[in-house]
Amino acid sequence: MPTQTFSNGRLRKATYDPATRQLDLHFDNRTVLAYGHVPLEVWRRLCSAPNPATYWEDRIAEEYPRRTPSEAPPADGGGKTLKDLFGGDPE
Repeated sequence: MPTQTFSNGRLRKATYDPATRQLDLHFDNRTVLAYGHVPLEVWRRLCSAPNPATYWEDRIAEEYPRRTPSEAPPADGGGKTLKDLFGGDPE
């Protein structure tokens, strides 16, 4: 599955599944939005856009149906606890 990372703006990563034509967008606030029926050309234009977040707002957000993300963040916030890192009970 093609993946594109972005270093500026709100949008941090985008993945595209050509088989299902699903686009998953990962934002800097850890939200993941998914859109279905996205053509390959829209994916290409998103990846080459000077400001991908603006391209998403203008060309994707209201144009394509929302779906469940393929790589949803964990419901518990996803952060590791000290117990996960070091094991045992902290004293």
